[in-house]
Amino acid sequence: MHPYRTHKCNELRPEQEGDIVRLSGWIHSKRDHGNLLFIDLRDHYGMTQCVIDVSSDLFPIAEGARVESVLTITGKVVKRTAETVNPDMPTGAIEIYISELVLESACDVLPMQVAGNEEAGEEIRLRHRFLDLRREQLHNNIKLRSKVISEIRRLMTDQDFMEIQTPILTASSPEGARDYLVPARNHPGKFYALPQAPQQFKQLLMVSGFDKYFQIAPCFRDEDARADRSPGEFYQLDFEMAYATQDDVFNAIEPIMHEIFTNFGGGREVTPLPFPRIPYKESMLKYGNDKPDLRNPLIITDTTEPFRGSNFGLFAKLVDQGNVVRAIPAPGAATRPRSFFDKLNNWARDEGKGGLGYIAIAEDGTQKGPIAKNLGEERVQAILDACGLGNGDAVFFVCGKENDAADFAGVVRTRVCDELELLDDSKFDFCWVVDFPMYELNEETGKIDFSHNPFSMPQGGMEALESKDPLDILAWQYDIVCNGIELSSGAVRNHKPEIMYKAFGLAGYEPEVVEKEFGGMLRAFKFGAPPHGGCAPGIDRMVMLLADEPNIREVIAFPMNQRAEDLLMEAPCEVSIEQLRELHIKLNLPKEKVKVEKAAEKADNAE
Repeated sequence: MHPYRTHKCNELRPEQEGDIVRLSGWIHSKRDHGNLLFIDLRDHYGMTQCVIDVSSDLFPIAEGARVESVLTITGKVVKRTAETVNPDMPTGAIEIYISELVLESACDVLPMQVAGNEEAGEEIRLRHRFLDLRREQLHNNIKLRSKVISEIRRLMTDQDFMEIQTPILTASSPEGARDYLVPARNHPGKFYALPQAPQQFKQLLMVSGFDKYFQIAPCFRDEDARADRSPGEFYQLDFEMAYATQDDVFNAIEPIMHEIFTNFGGGREVTPLPFPRIPYKESMLKYGNDKPDLRNPLIITDTTEPFRGSNFGLFAKLVDQGNVVRAIPAPGAATRPRSFFDKLNNWARDEGKGGLGYIAIAEDGTQKGPIAKNLGEERVQAILDACGLGNGDAVFFVCGKENDAADFAGVVRTRVCDELELLDDSKFDFCWVVDFPMYELNEETGKIDFSHNPFSMPQGGMEALESKDPLDILAWQYDIVCNGIELSSGAVRNHKPEIMYKAFGLAGYEPEVVEKEFGGMLRAFKFGAPPHGGCAPGIDRMVMLLADEPNIREVIAFPMNQRAEDLLMEAPCEVSIEQLRELHIKLNLPKEKVKVEKAAEKADNAE
C-alpha cells in the first residue's frame, strides 16, 4: 500500500464498502460525539468523513491534533446509515473507520480560520497566504485559473499559433507605465527593465518569419493597485499574426473568448459571435467611457440643441460658451419619491459637481422639475423623443466641456442603473471598441501626444499623417471589453519605417530619438517586415470575471497588497552593503526614511 494514500478525498463511494483504504490530508473540522470523534479530512480534491472510537489507542492522537494538522489515515470504507448520508458531499454516502493514524505535521494555533465563512483582514490573509489558499473559494479560483490557461493554450495551438517565450530582462522604454529596473552587475551604471509587455519582441518575431505567435506572458508595470489591476505583475494572452487585418485578429480571438466564457462561465449567457464593434467616439457619447458595460441598458444622448437659446439660462449660457449637454435616461423613475432625486443631486455635489438637473414626466404627462418649467413643453418633448422616454420616466442632465461631460455622464449612467437595479448580471456582454484617435492634445503642455499605442498603424497611412489634422487621425487600434472591464488593447501595427518616423515626429520625437529608443525594431523593419497585428487579453481579468470576484487579488495565488508589498515573502526588502557594492549602487534615501532609520538605530544601541 502506498505510504500516504490509495485514494483522493473525493473518490470513495458505496461501491468500495469493506475496502481498506488510505487517505492523507488536512483536518478540515472535528466533531466530538462522546464515544466517537468525527474528522472531515480534506485534500486538494475534496473531503471524506473519518471516524475513530474512544477505545482506540490512537484516539488521543486524533483528539489532540488541531484543525489544519496533516494526517494519514488508514481504515475500512463503511456505508453511512440513511439518516446520516450527506447529499452535499460527493463522498457523503460513506465514512472511514480509522484503524491506523499518523500525524504527519501538527498545526500551530491558526491566525485565521480556513473552514467556514469568517473573513480575515487583508494583512492577515496576505501574510498567511498559504492558509488563505486552502479556503474553498480561493482554492477553487486558482484551480479555475489553471483550467482556463490550459484551455487557452489548446485553443491557440488548434489555430496554429506557436508558443514562444520572449525575454524578461530587456531595455527600458520611454512609453507606457513606470518600469521595474534591474541593475546589471557586469555593466556598472546600466539597468535592465522588466517588460511592461512583449510588444517589441512579438513584432520582431513577425519580422523573423514566424506567422502566428502567442504566450501566456508575464508583464511588469510599476503602477498603483486597483480592483481590476494588480500592482507589480500580471499575465496576458499575448498573440500576434503576420499578414493580418483587424478582421483577422478579431476572427482569431473571438471564438476563443466565447468558448472560454461559455465553458467556465457557470451557465451565464455569452454575447453571440461576432462581437459588436463600437467606434470610440460613439462609445464616449453613448456610454461615457471607452469600456462600456453593455449589461446596463441606459444610453446617453446629446441634448445640446434643445437647451440652446432656451429660457433655462444656466445651460443656455454654457452651451453658448461651447459646452455640451448630455442626457441620461431613467425609465420608470418618475414614480420614485422626491427623495430619490434629492439623493442623486446630493451625490453629484459630493462628486465635486454643481448638482444633477432632471426632468420627470408623471404618469398623466405632467412635467416636473425646475428645468422643465423653464425649458418649455416643446423642447422637453424633443428631449424625451431623443431619449426614447415617455410618461412615468425621468431624465438627468450633465453640462460641461465635451470630455468632462462625457466622463461624468458615464458615472451618472452607472449610478442611475444601480439605483434602478437595471443591470443584468446573468451574462457576459462583449464588444470591441474601435477607431481610437491616433493622437490627443496634452492640455498641460498644449502639445500632441500619442493617445494609446504609438506602434499602431494610422488609418490612411502616410497620406493621413501628411494631410490631416493629427487630432482627426484614427488608428487601427481596438480594445476588447467585457461587462465594462477592458480585457485587452490591440492594434494593427505600423510596420513601415517611413510611417514610423512621421508618426513619432508629429508627437515631437526627432528621428534620432526614435532610432535610439526603438532602434532594434526600427532596424528590423528596414529588412522587410510583413503587415501584422495582435492583441493581449488579460488572464487575471478574465478569471476575475469568470469567478465573479470583485477584486483581481482573489484570482492570483500570491498577490501584493495595495502598496505593492508581498507580506508573505517580505518583499521589497533591503539588501546588504556588499550586494550594493557589487552592483556599484549607492543609496540616496528620502530624508524622512533616513530619520526613521537613524531613530531605530539609536533605539537599538540604547538597548
